[in-house]
Amino acid sequence: MKTNATSRIASIDIMRGLTIFLMLFVNDLYEPGVPHWLVHAGVYENSIGLADLVFPGFLFMVGLSVPFAITSRRRSKTDLQILRHIIWRTVSLILISVLILNGSERLNPVLTGTPKLVWLFLLYTAIFLIWNDYTGFFRCRLGRTLSLSVILKGTGVLLLIFLVWRFKSGTGDQPTWLTHGWWGILGLIGWGYLAAALAYLYGGRKIIYGVLFWLLALILNIANLSGWLDALHNSRFTELLDVWLGGNVPLMTLAGLVVGMILQRRLFSPAFFVKIIFVLGTLCLAAGFILRHWFTFSKIIGTPSWAMVCNGASMLCFAGLYYLIDIRRFDRWAYAFRLAGRNALTTYLAPDMIYFMIWYFGWPVLIYKQDGAVWWAIGGSALWAALMILYAQLLSKISIRLKL
Repeated sequence: MKTNATSRIASIDIMRGLTIFLMLFVNDLYEPGVPHWLVHAGVYENSIGLADLVFPGFLFMVGLSVPFAITSRRRSKTDLQILRHIIWRTVSLILISVLILNGSERLNPVLTGTPKLVWLFLLYTAIFLIWNDYTGFFRCRLGRTLSLSVILKGTGVLLLIFLVWRFKSGTGDQPTWLTHGWWGILGLIGWGYLAAALAYLYGGRKIIYGVLFWLLALILNIANLSGWLDALHNSRFTELLDVWLGGNVPLMTLAGLVVGMILQRRLFSPAFFVKIIFVLGTLCLAAGFILRHWFTFSKIIGTPSWAMVCNGASMLCFAGLYYLIDIRRFDRWAYAFRLAGRNALTTYLAPDMIYFMIWYFGWPVLIYKQDGAVWWAIGGSALWAALMILYAQLLSKISIRLKL
């Protein structure tokens, strides 16, 4: 199979799309009505459910995509321009995540003067207006310079400023404003992406640097949970870097980075690459179970044992998909997942706006969420996830797709 370093690897898009499908599926599951192994394990349960594997799989794919994305940009951009793009994407993900978390968990509708679901719907509207990719959007200009895309982005910025200005949390006696407790899904993706992107941008194409950064993340994860870094968590500056100091999220994105660098360099034949990743994935699984002697499996705590098992599972899945899709060329079944993988952020966020309308108007749509009908609950969530992927594809056809 002859491809250059910047050609698109089909299995990358498809695995990302499959991961998004599973994220939508497990997020929609009605926990009381489905088997426990499908949902998140408890904080001290020392176990891993399907839902505990999905987000790490997406983090892995974030890191795996970095070498190809940066190499592609280097054909027309300087490293400084690429760095600016990396920072912009990171800040955008963190900002969107913090706003969503505040609206979902902290907003006081009385003090804000807006029902929570309405505020969130307007927030998502602003997000899509600001960060939409208007390439291919029908051209319309007012005068010589004012394009429709500028008008829509400007409207989104004004709406976002208004929502942030109106936001209030806390109580009438002690009102508060925006803050962050944890960074949220998109925020963690942003921090993990930043770690992998900087490691590749300034580590060059040398795989050994990627491996060293990966091992550093593992050491930080172990050191942090062992209490060796407690002194570093006492300042406002280090509070902003808690994701990096904790090591857990970078441990997964950097694992993907290493696999992506190996794949990009084309040092081995495709068949031998599959064998290498299979062995590496097996070693990660073994490392996770060895670390379990000191650190329980826990997504909530963010233990290295959980992260390494997730890394191993992601590597084995990618090795299998790469063999099936890029070597055997068996990919017709995955067309929808491939499109979802190319439009991941829209596919992940757009369904929330449907949820907001269902909950606000009380539409009896989610009737499959029942205690006594397990397969009805599971099948309903699977159907929902599939429909949401098709919904995102429909949005893409009318030029509604997020691009950071």
